[in-house]
Amino acid sequence: MTSRNDSLFARAQRTIPGGVNSPVRAFRAVGGTPRFIVRGQGSRLWDADGCEFIDYVCSWGPLILGHAEPDIVAAVRDASARGLSFGAPTELETEMAELLARLTPGLDLVRLVSSGTEATMSALRLARGATGRSRVVKFEGCYHGHADSLLVKAGSGALTLGNPSSAGVTPETAAQTLVLDYNNTEQLEAAFGELGDSIACVIVEPVAGNMNLVVPRPGFLERIRALCTRHGAILIFDEVMTGFRVGLQGAQGLYGVRADLVALGKVIGGGMPLGAFGGRRDIMEKVAPLGPVYQAGTLSGNPLAVAAGLATLNKLLAAGFHERLGASTRALCEGFASAARKAGVTFSAQSVGGMFGIYFRAEPPTTYAEVMQCDKTAFGRFFHAMLGLGIYLAPSPYEAGFVSAAHTDADIAATIEAAGVAFRSL
Repeated sequence: MTSRNDSLFARAQRTIPGGVNSPVRAFRAVGGTPRFIVRGQGSRLWDADGCEFIDYVCSWGPLILGHAEPDIVAAVRDASARGLSFGAPTELETEMAELLARLTPGLDLVRLVSSGTEATMSALRLARGATGRSRVVKFEGCYHGHADSLLVKAGSGALTLGNPSSAGVTPETAAQTLVLDYNNTEQLEAAFGELGDSIACVIVEPVAGNMNLVVPRPGFLERIRALCTRHGAILIFDEVMTGFRVGLQGAQGLYGVRADLVALGKVIGGGMPLGAFGGRRDIMEKVAPLGPVYQAGTLSGNPLAVAAGLATLNKLLAAGFHERLGASTRALCEGFASAARKAGVTFSAQSVGGMFGIYFRAEPPTTYAEVMQCDKTAFGRFFHAMLGLGIYLAPSPYEAGFVSAAHTDADIAATIEAAGVAFRSL
């Protein structure tokens, strides 16, 4: 008998490219049919076949309080009753900007947008406009949205400018982006030594989450900061994923490194489409209408999204919130690692705040090259074994996982027990 998931996927493929509206949802990295979700509550999801899962994707990070959190749902319901969109300022936008500025180090001014891609794209344009320079430095394996100048992979050598990683990105656009190895300070020094006067900015995920979870080596972020300061380049932290998930002050607070501009998203929208970019006043004052750098959005600061975000962020202010979240995430990783050892499987895991990474490798990777050494086949088998046991992990070996405040000790224990069964089946 054909499952409803299979039927829905076949139907979707007739009108949607690949049957999905974002590529990783297609299960191409692990094989099989994506699950069509019909409902979420707390730590759980239910698919079109009625199967129940403990969810560690959490809408790819935003749902730090879990699915359908009552106060967030109520805030959205109340906002929707007043109107869905106005294309004019609202008081809620100012409240959101004030809260973001109060909590995020160095956020003197902030502009709300509708996605993380918009936030990073706008921050890059602003950095170029503020410096009068064109070159951008990014790091292999870090994903900053699908703007053309960020869909670039490494060139043939350490100081070779980048190549397009997507059709439709012109060589001329890619040629302005220099792609270095994450956690490699030597390459960074060499790049600034040769090209420093032409570098507008360095953009980095301070904790990489799009090549699985990769943490910065001691001194890496500090060195980026020092080189940007010395050469007059702007440091952009892409905290779309880490913002409010690794700590109340994001990665800036966790590592004590101050960026010039910060891109935010995911958690700040509480599950609704919302992003933001902001930073130093002298840079942000170059954004229109104050300055010459144009940025706009019809739905920017959408009242429903802002209401959901404010309801979320205010709950994160509770004493000990991130400490509890971090403890749950560490317990999950320790349980995964213990279960793998007992099954004799080569495996490692680590976490930062409410983010975690699992790797079919003896030690957690610190570079993109080490991520590529992980056993992707073993991950695919593990993913499907866990899915069959009611555990929903990211359907890719290159994505971080997420724990929410809705995950209970019983959820963590059930997940570890399932992992033991899954490891033994490999």
